Amino acid sequence: MNLDNSILNQEINSKTLKASLFINMTTDDDDSRPVYISGNFNNWRTQDKEFMMEKIGNSLYHYKFSLEFDYPEELLYKFTKGDWSDVEIDKEGNRTDNRSTKVHSGIQKEHVARWRKNWLPFKQNYLPQVLLISDEFEIPQLNKTRKIWALLPHDYDNSSESYPVMYLQDAQNLFNESAEFGNWEIDKKLAVMSEYKIGKIIVIAVEHAEVDRIKEYNVGKTILGKGQGKKYIRFVTDTLKPFVDKNFRTKKEKEFTGIGGSSMGGLVSIFSGLRNPEVFGKLMIFSPSLWVVPELKINAKKANVSDSKIYLYAGGEESKNLVTEVQKFQQDLLSSKFITDENQINLSYNRKGKHTETYWSDEFPKAIEWLFFQTK
Repeated sequence: MNLDNSILNQEINSKTLKASLFINMTTDDDDSRPVYISGNFNNWRTQDKEFMMEKIGNSLYHYKFSLEFDYPEELLYKFTKGDWSDVEIDKEGNRTDNRSTKVHSGIQKEHVARWRKNWLPFKQNYLPQVLLISDEFEIPQLNKTRKIWALLPHDYDNSSESYPVMYLQDAQNLFNESAEFGNWEIDKKLAVMSEYKIGKIIVIAVEHAEVDRIKEYNVGKTILGKGQGKKYIRFVTDTLKPFVDKNFRTKKEKEFTGIGGSSMGGLVSIFSGLRNPEVFGKLMIFSPSLWVVPELKINAKKANVSDSKIYLYAGGEESKNLVTEVQKFQQDLLSSKFITDENQINLSYNRKGKHTETYWSDEFPKAIEWLFFQTK
């Protein structure tokens, strides 16, 4: 596709033009997502509205730098659709090198062959080490045992680095290729994050209780009856976390410790964070079963919110009221002062999202990046 000559001539002759980047990209006709420039000039932020490109034609985008823009000696950049899961790749599906220019004026013509989809493809050598901690890990609070896994950074054994930790529920559905309803593919997503140097993290995956899953994730007396969630939360907080911190190189503080899950796993993760904000500073809550507790009470007196962050996700094609319930929960967190800075809550909404592992898989790396590795 050729650039429109009239547009080019207009930009070349413009006295206010300092530098312009044009992109000619291959994409679906109905893909209306904005395109951003991310680079060494904005700390590689992927949804920086100041560097959102203007759509000027079919699959044609334009950006013009302002006269006040402070150019680095060499401008390094990439094009994304708003996060690293939708970054540009080459026509064979491989990662591309950073684009670069030392030009500060004129026209920079670019072309994007393809966009990465759902954080794939990945490279095998970046896959995390998947370690079965125990197939009978004792849960004294419930007088049970459980399989628990650790996913360690691919180069864990060759490093002395310490890492943040995310505790996730429903391990059966996180990376198991034979899972009945699919899986989140967190191993592959972590591989891509390592490859792109977004950040490294330890994931502790706790398998659910099979037929007792709902009872174990149900906290207190709810619509579902009396649950065992309080005991389960005490297990993760008082038994599992100390074990993990003793046996792995972890960053133990709350600002480096998260807990998360989906559906009922998301609900028990909410209660884990609300009851123990001094332990879990990052909450990753996908499609939570908030209908179970219509009158969820938030005790802000327990919170230490200076570095707490909460990532909420809801799909538009899930239950009838889920989006409304999650929005209300977000407002309750703010109005109760459990979270005092609205920028510490990220509400992600997918209009076409269904209550399935596929959509939670897509959301997982976005949540991890925002919770642990994004400073602004």
